[in-house]
Formats: sequence, structure tokens, C-alpha cells
Amino acid sequence: MSEPKKNSSLQAIPGHLYVVATPIGNLSDITERAKAILPQVDIIACEDTRTTGSLLSRLELSHKTLTAYHDHNEIQAAEYLIQQIAAGKSVAVVSDAGTPGLSDPGFRLVRACRKSNIPVIPLPGPCALTVVLSASGLPTNGFLFAGFLPPKSSARIAFFIKYRDFDYTLVLYESCHRIAKAIEEIHRELGPDRVVCVAKEVTKLHEAFLVGPVVEINAQLSKISFKGEFVLLIAPASFQL
Repeated sequence: MSEPKKNSSLQAIPGHLYVVATPIGNLSDITERAKAILPQVDIIACEDTRTTGSLLSRLELSHKTLTAYHDHNEIQAAEYLIQQIAAGKSVAVVSDAGTPGLSDPGFRLVRACRKSNIPVIPLPGPCALTVVLSASGLPTNGFLFAGFLPPKSSARIAFFIKYRDFDYTLVLYESCHRIAKAIEEIHRELGPDRVVCVAKEVTKLHEAFLVGPVVEINAQLSKISFKGEFVLLIAPASFQL
């Protein structure tokens, strides 16, 4: 009797880069494919070795080789990782949470692999922007993801004015230190009836979704903790709940 055929998508291949999405909060959201590939790769490139080390510990993979790959060393680290892959090593790139390359390191390494004709294999999974979009009730027929808002108030206001009449939902990340200010600016620049969604700590214990006209959300913000990660959605001007 022949042995069952192995699923090739669950086998790490030498000389390949794997772009691996990791949980944005709830560790049960790790995919079966990620759990199969991470033990097999030779190197795991990550933003923070402590954060990824904690995830790997949960997966009983504390022995894996980690290398730091973050905003401050991305160019040099990408060169090193390309050399390792070209030498036949398999590498997985992960972010602290979610999908690498989306407001997280990963883009430069993937681009370098493409330029060097190195195969890149995505392992899909959690992504904060799509998770919040799917649960917000705001239009999903089209959207613009613009990453983190600028830290300066004048630049944020310029952004809101630029996209005041945008036809699709705007998806943004915002710091816990600036979310209240951003909501005040939306209220002032886009009007009290503009529908927004403020989501915090998605998939975590203190998950919260605030959805409605910005004038109402502005009042509700004072009742929640500002600790944690925030995703901000702004609906088109014509949209009503």
C-alpha cells in the first residue's frame, strides 16, 4: 500500500522566501499552514525577536533561528537574507502582528527577491485592515488603505481635506496617543454626520468597535481606554448607516 501523498504547500522549499501572516491578537488565529511552514524554514526574519519569540514559544518552536528585520535595519538585513536564500536557505518573514509589508517591514525584502528572481510564497492570514473592514458595516465595494496618519495635526488635516469627497472607505491606522485628536479633526473638517468606525484591540480581550456619526463617536471615546492598537475607517460623505 503506497504512502499518502504529502501536501506540497505544507513543505518548506530551499531557496524560497515565505511571507507569513501572524495573529493580530488572538493566538488561535495562526493558520495551519503557518504552523506547518515555520518549523521547517532555516531562518525567521522578524520585527522584534522578543515578540516573535513569544509566539514561537507557544508553538513549541523556541529553538528556531531568528534575525531582526525592522525599519531601522531593513536595507542591510534584506541584503543578508537575500544572500542566505541564494545559498539555498529557506526564510520566513513575519511582522509582530498581521501581514508583513502592510505598514510593517517586508516590502524591501520581497522587492529584492523579485528583482533576484527568488520565489516568494505568501501564507495568508490575519490582517487588521481587512478584519475591521469586514466587521465595520461601512462600504467595502472599494477602499483606500493609507497606513498610519501623519503625526502632525496640520498634515492630518490636509489629508482629511484632500480625501473629503473620496468615493470609497478610507482605512487608516492610528496611534493610541493621537486617535482622540484625529476624531476631533474629522468632526471639524468633514462634519458631524460623517460615519466612522474606530476599532481597538481587535481579536483581543478588550476588543471594541465604535461605529456611527463622528459626533457620536467623539462623545463615546471618552468612555473607553486609549491603551492598545487602533484602526480608523472613514465612510464616503454620502454614506449613512
